[in-house]
Amino acid sequence: MSHLIGELAAFGLAVGFSPLHIGLLLLLLLGPQPLRRSGWFVAGWLITTAVAMALLLSVGHGLMLTMEKGSGHRTALDLLAAGALLALGLREVLEGRERTAPPGWTQKLEQFGSLPLPLLLGVSATLELASPDDLFLLARTAGSLLEAGLNGRQETLGVIVFSLVSSLLLLLPLLAVITGGRERILPLLERGKRWLIGRGDLVLALVSLAAAGYLVWQGIDGLQLGLGD
Repeated sequence: MSHLIGELAAFGLAVGFSPLHIGLLLLLLLGPQPLRRSGWFVAGWLITTAVAMALLLSVGHGLMLTMEKGSGHRTALDLLAAGALLALGLREVLEGRERTAPPGWTQKLEQFGSLPLPLLLGVSATLELASPDDLFLLARTAGSLLEAGLNGRQETLGVIVFSLVSSLLLLLPLLAVITGGRERILPLLERGKRWLIGRGDLVLALVSLAAAGYLVWQGIDGLQLGLGD
């Protein structure tokens, strides 16, 4: 169980570190109606993550997929997810070394931030689910829950824990504004936005490479178990 909780936390943080979404949240907190718009934005992320996980688990149960370590489904998913994350991490590292201007996603922040709230929530959900590395991580997390053989209540709790952890980097700035007051937190939000634009992609690369390394190790371990059988 401790191993499962560790995987839920690690994969949740990996999914949750999206510089575009975090930057957009900071922009919303700095703009008009900050608590209303940012609150719905964070809620949208939470709901999108939970619904995606529920659908993946339903598919897994419906197809009766085995997700035990060493099984074909589990090993293939580990290696595919590792490949996607490795490609993302290397791309961010290489582009970061050559970049002389702010990353391209920063140019979309003002455009997205000015959208009406329903459209903004739709764009946010689409961007979250359109990322192949996020989809692989969501599927891999669903695989971990399937492998654990949990009952329905435990599985639902696992989805809630994962969704909350994946939202942690969005919840913290929002809670800071709610508890500390917008005027007091405003300078921190501005500095956080500048830091994210300057170093967010590098941190994303490191997170992706670390997750890829773990999944490669899991995939190789699974291959060895499969060959042993």
